[in-house]
Amino acid sequence: MKPVITLLTDFGTRDPFVAEMKAVVLSICPEATIVDISHDIEKFNVRQGAFVLACAYRYFPKGTIHVVVVDPGVGTERRPIVIKTRNYYFIGPDNGVLLLAADEDGIEEIREIKNPKYMLPQISTTFHGRDIFAPAAAYIARGVPLRDFGPELRPSQLTRPRFSTVEVRGNVIEGEVLHIDSFGNVITNIKAHHLDEIGIRYGMRLLVKLPDLGIELEVPFVKSYGYVDVGKELSLIDSHDFLELAINQGSFCSRYGVRVGMRVIITKCD
Repeated sequence: MKPVITLLTDFGTRDPFVAEMKAVVLSICPEATIVDISHDIEKFNVRQGAFVLACAYRYFPKGTIHVVVVDPGVGTERRPIVIKTRNYYFIGPDNGVLLLAADEDGIEEIREIKNPKYMLPQISTTFHGRDIFAPAAAYIARGVPLRDFGPELRPSQLTRPRFSTVEVRGNVIEGEVLHIDSFGNVITNIKAHHLDEIGIRYGMRLLVKLPDLGIELEVPFVKSYGYVDVGKELSLIDSHDFLELAINQGSFCSRYGVRVGMRVIITKCD
């Protein structure tokens, strides 16, 4: 099968940036298939980029190389990295944008991209997507081993924003709001396996605390929206395995004033 390389950026499509990245990839690896995940990530929104990547990455063929450029720190001391997981490669800045997906798939190897042999001859300080990340993806697609790109890094050396971590302490799960969709559903960074760890099952009621708003409420944990009456709150595991807070045919976000980045604390009701 031809190598597959995906692109996920906050570039939009009116400028030449995406085309330049594709041109670099194809000039190095003409047989590559390039797929656009999205170029409409909100500008500089690393959290949103990480969320979209975490939703989409797993549906691509094994061995796909995912390139992510949501990079407000471009040109600074932040490192360009490549992560090999059980099934994929992830390339982008060391700012946390790769970690929701890479952690979930299981990190096997991390390299800082430092070898100029696998970059463009001239490196812009403002466009590493074209000059570093796109060439790295193309050379990996051609079979260049990761050890040739640069020094190995430990997972503990990576930049880990708060949205990439969930704390489970006893019977308490603490995470945060990762995304709010167009229906006003509140998507947290808490995954189904976190609920399993503290014995939460469908049919139970959850105590949801939103400490930034001073709100505590009990909500049923159900399989889908229709298990509660219209206008009632609920919680469920969404189609991407995240814990979602919702209102049947309503907006949880609007009712409670929830914003992205707010803390969410989950416990079982007594």
